[in-house]
Amino acid sequence: MAALVCAAPEQASNSVAEIQYVLTAQQDAWNRGDIDAFMNGYAQSASTVFVSEDEVRRGWETVRDRYRVKYSDRAKMGTLSFSDIEVTMLSPDAATVLGRWRLKRANDEPHGRFTLIFKRLPEGWRIVHDHTSAAK
Repeated sequence: MAALVCAAPEQASNSVAEIQYVLTAQQDAWNRGDIDAFMNGYAQSASTVFVSEDEVRRGWETVRDRYRVKYSDRAKMGTLSFSDIEVTMLSPDAATVLGRWRLKRANDEPHGRFTLIFKRLPEGWRIVHDHTSAAK
Protein backbone atom coordinates (compact mmCIF):
# COMPACT_ATOMS: atom_id res chain seq x y z
CA MET A 1 0.00 0.00 0.00
CA ALA A 2 2.77 2.47 0.83
CA ALA A 3 4.31 2.00 -2.63
CA LEU A 4 1.04 3.01 -4.29
CA VAL A 5 0.74 6.13 -2.17
CA CYS A 6 4.32 7.14 -2.95
CA ALA A 7 3.94 6.42 -6.69
CA ALA A 8 0.84 8.58 -7.18
CA PRO A 9 2.57 12.01 -7.09
CA GLU A 10 5.29 10.74 -9.45
CA GLN A 11 2.69 9.40 -11.87
CA ALA A 12 0.87 12.76 -11.76
CA SER A 13 4.07 14.69 -12.50
CA ASN A 14 4.88 12.31 -15.37
CA SER A 15 1.37 12.85 -16.74
CA VAL A 16 1.73 16.63 -16.53
CA ALA A 17 5.07 16.40 -18.38
CA GLU A 18 3.53 14.13 -21.03
CA ILE A 19 0.61 16.54 -21.55
CA GLN A 20 3.01 19.49 -21.80
CA TYR A 21 5.00 17.50 -24.38
CA VAL A 22 1.84 17.05 -26.51
CA LEU A 23 1.27 20.82 -26.43
CA THR A 24 4.89 21.55 -27.34
CA ALA A 25 4.70 19.06 -30.22
CA GLN A 26 1.50 20.76 -31.43
CA GLN A 27 3.11 24.20 -31.27
CA ASP A 28 6.19 22.95 -33.15
CA ALA A 29 4.08 21.21 -35.82
CA TRP A 30 1.98 24.35 -36.33
CA ASN A 31 5.08 26.48 -36.70
CA ARG A 32 6.36 24.07 -39.39
CA GLY A 33 3.02 24.48 -41.20
CA ASP A 34 2.09 20.83 -40.54
CA ILE A 35 -1.60 20.71 -39.61
CA ASP A 36 -1.69 16.90 -39.78
CA ALA A 37 1.10 16.63 -37.18
CA PHE A 38 -0.65 19.33 -35.10
CA MET A 39 -3.76 17.14 -35.15
CA ASN A 40 -1.81 14.26 -33.56
CA GLY A 41 -2.53 16.00 -30.26
CA TYR A 42 -6.25 15.24 -30.64
CA ALA A 43 -7.96 11.91 -30.10
CA GLN A 44 -8.68 10.41 -33.51
CA SER A 45 -12.30 9.80 -32.62
CA ALA A 46 -15.78 10.74 -33.80
CA SER A 47 -16.42 11.95 -30.24
CA THR A 48 -13.63 14.57 -30.22
CA VAL A 49 -15.20 18.01 -29.62
CA PHE A 50 -13.94 21.45 -30.69
CA VAL A 51 -15.83 24.59 -29.61
CA SER A 52 -15.08 28.07 -30.98
CA GLU A 53 -16.85 31.02 -32.58
CA ASP A 54 -20.21 29.89 -31.14
CA GLU A 55 -19.96 26.56 -33.00
CA VAL A 56 -19.52 23.00 -31.82
CA ARG A 57 -17.65 20.67 -34.16
CA ARG A 58 -17.57 16.96 -33.52
CA GLY A 59 -15.11 14.40 -34.81
CA TRP A 60 -11.38 14.43 -35.43
CA GLU A 61 -11.77 14.76 -39.21
CA THR A 62 -14.21 17.68 -38.82
CA VAL A 63 -11.74 19.48 -36.56
CA ARG A 64 -8.86 18.81 -38.98
CA ASP A 65 -10.94 20.06 -41.92
CA ARG A 66 -11.78 23.25 -40.02
CA TYR A 67 -8.08 23.93 -39.41
CA ARG A 68 -7.23 23.22 -43.06
CA VAL A 69 -9.87 25.69 -44.32
CA LYS A 70 -9.31 28.44 -41.75
CA TYR A 71 -5.50 28.23 -41.96
CA SER A 72 -5.03 27.33 -45.63
CA ASP A 73 -1.53 28.80 -45.98
CA ARG A 74 1.51 29.73 -43.89
CA ALA A 75 0.58 33.43 -43.81
CA LYS A 76 -2.77 32.59 -42.17
CA MET A 77 -1.10 30.15 -39.77
CA GLY A 78 1.53 32.59 -38.56
CA THR A 79 3.64 31.57 -35.58
CA LEU A 80 1.79 29.92 -32.69
CA SER A 81 2.76 30.20 -29.04
CA PHE A 82 1.11 28.78 -25.96
CA SER A 83 1.57 30.34 -22.52
CA ASP A 84 0.22 30.36 -18.96
CA ILE A 85 -0.38 26.61 -19.12
CA GLU A 86 -2.11 25.14 -16.06
CA VAL A 87 -2.57 21.37 -15.98
CA THR A 88 -5.01 19.97 -13.42
CA MET A 89 -5.15 16.22 -13.01
CA LEU A 90 -8.74 15.01 -12.58
CA SER A 91 -7.82 11.33 -12.32
CA PRO A 92 -4.88 9.14 -13.41
CA ASP A 93 -6.39 9.14 -16.93
CA ALA A 94 -7.96 12.62 -17.28
CA ALA A 95 -6.81 16.22 -16.98
CA THR A 96 -7.87 19.75 -17.82
CA VAL A 97 -5.51 22.30 -19.31
CA LEU A 98 -6.09 26.04 -19.18
CA GLY A 99 -3.89 28.31 -21.22
CA ARG A 100 -3.38 31.16 -23.66
CA TRP A 101 -2.69 31.01 -27.39
CA ARG A 102 -1.26 33.67 -29.69
CA LEU A 103 -0.62 33.80 -33.43
CA LYS A 104 1.96 36.24 -34.74
CA ARG A 105 1.19 37.11 -38.36
CA ALA A 106 2.34 39.86 -40.72
CA ASN A 107 -0.72 42.08 -40.20
CA ASP A 108 -2.26 40.99 -36.92
CA GLU A 109 -1.78 39.06 -33.71
CA PRO A 110 -4.94 37.15 -32.79
CA HIS A 111 -4.91 35.63 -29.32
CA GLY A 112 -7.15 34.16 -26.67
CA ARG A 113 -7.64 31.36 -24.18
CA PHE A 114 -8.35 27.67 -24.29
CA THR A 115 -9.59 24.94 -22.02
CA LEU A 116 -8.71 21.40 -23.01
CA ILE A 117 -9.77 18.05 -21.64
CA PHE A 118 -7.08 15.42 -22.07
CA LYS A 119 -7.58 11.67 -21.68
CA ARG A 120 -4.90 9.02 -21.43
CA LEU A 121 -5.56 6.71 -24.38
CA PRO A 122 -3.60 3.65 -25.58
CA GLU A 123 -1.61 5.97 -27.90
CA GLY A 124 -0.89 8.41 -25.06
CA TRP A 125 -2.43 11.64 -23.77
CA ARG A 126 -4.79 13.22 -26.32
CA ILE A 127 -7.24 16.13 -26.41
CA VAL A 128 -10.85 14.94 -26.41
CA HIS A 129 -12.47 18.35 -25.87
CA ASP A 130 -11.14 21.77 -26.90
CA HIS A 131 -12.91 25.04 -26.09
CA THR A 132 -10.98 27.94 -27.61
CA SER A 133 -11.94 31.59 -27.54
CA ALA A 134 -10.42 34.64 -29.19
CA ALA A 135 -10.00 37.98 -27.44
CA LYS A 136 -11.95 40.84 -28.98
